[in-house]
Amino acid sequence: MRLGEVRRSSASQEGIDIGPLIDIVFILLIFFMVSTTFSRNLEVPLERPSAKSAKNADTRSIRITLTREGNLFLEGSPLQPWMLQDRVRQLLQSGPSRPVLISTDKRAESGLLIESVDQCRLAGAKHVAVETEKAR
Repeated sequence: MRLGEVRRSSASQEGIDIGPLIDIVFILLIFFMVSTTFSRNLEVPLERPSAKSAKNADTRSIRITLTREGNLFLEGSPLQPWMLQDRVRQLLQSGPSRPVLISTDKRAESGLLIESVDQCRLAGAKHVAVETEKAR
């Protein structure tokens, strides 16, 4: 081999390296999984109370469900009443003016309903409403 002569390998590597492309695809996949919100409707049979003053609720509402058995759900996830204030406070950090809508069965214990409203207000919710059906 002479001075200044560059040695070339006989097996030249030609082609496209797809490693960075795969990395970018996985990063995008993770980004979309983290940033997507999934809304699921809670399939709890409720017999809502009726009211003549009922009106449509805001779609951005934080939804709380109270069953006749006394079970409490926040955005479809079950939780204990003592956890409600902290969880509502966390949800209000993304939008402090978001209203809270409590869907309750008309045979649910009124004490638990009052406690739920109270915990939401203590968490900083400005507008707390109870979902009803339009009276005929």
